[in-house]
Amino acid sequence: MRLSVLDQSPISEGSTGAEALRNTIDLAQLADDLGYHRYWVAEHHGGAMLAGPSPEALIGPIASATEHLRVGSGGVMLPHYSPFKVAETFSVLAGLYGDRIDLGIGRAAGTDPLTTRALQRDRSRAMADDFPEQLAELLAYLDGTIPSSHPFARLVELPGLPERPAPWLLGSSPQSAIWAGDLGLPYAFADFINPAGAEIAGLYRRHFAEGEHDGASRTVVAVWALAAETDDEAQRLAASAQMSMAMLRRGRLIKVPPVETALRFLSSEEAPARPQRRTVVGSPETVRTGLETVASDYGAEEVIVVTITHDHSARRRSYELIAEACGLEAPAPVGSSAVA
Repeated sequence: MRLSVLDQSPISEGSTGAEALRNTIDLAQLADDLGYHRYWVAEHHGGAMLAGPSPEALIGPIASATEHLRVGSGGVMLPHYSPFKVAETFSVLAGLYGDRIDLGIGRAAGTDPLTTRALQRDRSRAMADDFPEQLAELLAYLDGTIPSSHPFARLVELPGLPERPAPWLLGSSPQSAIWAGDLGLPYAFADFINPAGAEIAGLYRRHFAEGEHDGASRTVVAVWALAAETDDEAQRLAASAQMSMAMLRRGRLIKVPPVETALRFLSSEEAPARPQRRTVVGSPETVRTGLETVASDYGAEEVIVVTITHDHSARRRSYELIAEACGLEAPAPVGSSAVA
């Protein structure tokens, strides 16, 4: 089972967005040293809790600060953008960093309706829901397969060629699974959004097989997880994210609160019932068992771990404990004669 990281660049109460972004670079360097496989950064807009609205701006600094990780977007929310612009941007990144760059593509807005409108160039009307067409156009740029009759056919000479980013489709619904399967794309499912995705992952593989693609289907699952020295300590640390999500469901985006503040809130009468979202929280062995169970349920060869804590040191420690429990090995230095 491969392990990877999805970083949402959380902003802690008493901290700033700039510090959260620096923490992202720091965590990526740690993940690189520990032997994690890939490091994806998310796209969220217009809120106080997360400092990552622009994965394309973070990928370059992360790739420069690391040696072994695949680095990419988890993901680029394509409805906000021109497919050609996305293709050019990730071609530049691939040209600079070779085969280390992933282009994870999502359909969700990553924000609320007002911020979605602010992101639009044309605010006179709602944008059309043409994601399948956008996705097909983007892939055609990356593959160099735009028909000669297409009005943009002469634009296929991307700046980073011959290097190309590896496209992934992100999702949490049956429709995304069907698109990924039909297009022959690797598929990343957000279990931390929809924990009932095992059947959807199976749907992806069935559609992939029906498409008779040359390569094999590839499924990864993104899971919210937090490890600490004991089950009790991990549950205590997880309170910060639980309060943040409770406030988000009320339409309030807050910075990630300290543990004691969150524990008081969660024990108060105003605390809502906890939603049915899966979290894998506990000691290293508890988390290892939980991650293996989720991977088995999904038939996934890789788990992407999402973690939010108030203290950056606790988040670092969580990834260290998970790496140790799951037997990750530090990679050989680049240029080493060690056998891969």
